[in-house]
Amino acid sequence: MDAIERYRPRLPGPIWERIGPDCRRAVAKAKPTTPKEARDWLGALAHAAAHAYATGRPTRAEHLLTSEAIEWYLATGCLHVEESSRSNRRCRLNKLRHALLGPDLITGQPAAYSSSASSRPYTRSEQAQLYASARAQPTDELRYGCLLLLTLGFGCALDSPEIIPLRTHDVREAPNGAVAVAVRGPRARVVLCRTAWAPVLTEATAWASRPGQARYLFRPGSHARGTNTVTNFLARTKKPPGTPPLVIGRARATWLVDAIEARMHLPTLMAAAGLTTLRSIDRVLIHVRNLSPDQAAAALKEF
Repeated sequence: MDAIERYRPRLPGPIWERIGPDCRRAVAKAKPTTPKEARDWLGALAHAAAHAYATGRPTRAEHLLTSEAIEWYLATGCLHVEESSRSNRRCRLNKLRHALLGPDLITGQPAAYSSSASSRPYTRSEQAQLYASARAQPTDELRYGCLLLLTLGFGCALDSPEIIPLRTHDVREAPNGAVAVAVRGPRARVVLCRTAWAPVLTEATAWASRPGQARYLFRPGSHARGTNTVTNFLARTKKPPGTPPLVIGRARATWLVDAIEARMHLPTLMAAAGLTTLRSIDRVLIHVRNLSPDQAAAALKEF
């Protein structure tokens, strides 16, 4: 198509010379139906390839157009653009992915899911940054407060209203090393902390505890338990450059995505997270890594 050969995205010459031929090849193979669609696909793919090239990642279109690669690009390479622009790029790249690579499931079309910035899980790198930032806080109050929020979000799938009323004696350690949290309120339940975060929860609980006293787990020195207790605390923390802000909803979403990818039994997952509907799961499913077509076919055949 002439539109593919004539159109050149606004990228530096050396970068375009490196990535341009493969981008044009992929778009031509996807067979866009109109010149505008060809330009939209080529522009979106070229910018994704340029970002991959700048960060040392593979630039071949088939590598860039997996669901995981698209979300990685939007999360790391589109920080300077508005949410509407990111959504537009996601839409174009997903349409190109479907045209070039085919459906995600060879047995049919997957459901369309809703999503939002507050339900985007943290990457492993971002979790490590948040943990390092918590350890680097200048006071014990800030340090252990941050560690508690991290472990109760990433390790136990709690949200802010569930964290605020917890007492130190709500955290219980079993002889086998498992650490459980007795959640209060309308979604009362007992949640086992993930093994990786259990020592952090035990450490932070020991700091907050005093023998013979029923103290709050989070911010034990404060008796104020308003709805803004967590946000007011986070506003006082020190944030190293490049560290993402800590959002409890995103930490909880990270737990949900990890549990789904680990193939956790759905009723168990919902009970542990205190879910009574599938709405929260619907919001995070877009971030769950897909099986390859061959893996999906084998799973459907063998279950």
